[in-house]
Amino acid sequence: MQTTLRHAVTFDGAGLHTGAAARMVVRPVGVNTGIVFRRTDVEGRDGIVPALWNNVVVSPLNTELRNGAGTSVSTIEHIMAALAGCGVHNALVELDGPEVPVMDGSAAAFVRGLVEAGVVRQNAPLTAIEILKEVRVQVGQAEAVLTPATSLQIDFAIAFDDAAIGQQHKVLNMANGTFVRELCDSRTFCRASDVEAMQAQGKALGGTLDNAVVVDGAEVLTPGGLRHADEAVRHKMLDALGDLYTAGAPILGRYTGVRSGHAVTNALLHALFARPDAWRRVTCDAQIAARLPGVGVTRADLAAVA
Repeated sequence: MQTTLRHAVTFDGAGLHTGAAARMVVRPVGVNTGIVFRRTDVEGRDGIVPALWNNVVVSPLNTELRNGAGTSVSTIEHIMAALAGCGVHNALVELDGPEVPVMDGSAAAFVRGLVEAGVVRQNAPLTAIEILKEVRVQVGQAEAVLTPATSLQIDFAIAFDDAAIGQQHKVLNMANGTFVRELCDSRTFCRASDVEAMQAQGKALGGTLDNAVVVDGAEVLTPGGLRHADEAVRHKMLDALGDLYTAGAPILGRYTGVRSGHAVTNALLHALFARPDAWRRVTCDAQIAARLPGVGVTRADLAAVA
């Protein structure tokens, strides 16, 4: 069955790229709504931005949505990952500005808030997107692939020259709270030289050592170091889950990413939906539902979160 929140939950922070203060309220909504953003500083329906793949504006740094009126919401990937990973299918995400608050650079604060608010079942069947045939996209050295599987699995590999990151590879089945326990506290990361370059271009203005893992060669500059030895690839998997949730429904399939990012994952969804033979919608019975991300998540799962 579909789900929504038991009650609204509020998050206060600042945008990673704008640096501006941001308040976000995630509210329960009715069945078949999906995940919808609303800019409270924009009047009427022009402020409504559905979180769907065909509303995504390509960006290498984050995932941005834009509606037909030109209203945009950026850096949605972490709250989308939290909603997917907590099994929330219908929610209204209200923002008083153009960017989701970055919090500590991970999705942990969002997960805590959603779990504390509680998830309730709704009286409507849930459909999922089942992958039937391989779909693949490649952009330069980056590649993303969807292949058939009975649950959502994420297989990700990265390679960076900086010794603090290096080559990392991880595979996880996202069923039954794996996201909460394994991925949600992994923070966005970058190189010190990239921060300087981005801020010189007016980007990442809210980026600090408190909301990102910053590395310089073999050194981790962020106080306290890493939360996981492979935190970088875990965060890439977190991003992938959030970006995949813009499909508009949970996916039953295996996502394989090699040096992939937001733009490549969105290109993969475009390629998928251009191939009607490669996917189908299935109604989730109890057996399928038991394999979805977020099913069975409880407060006890938060014990594994930093």
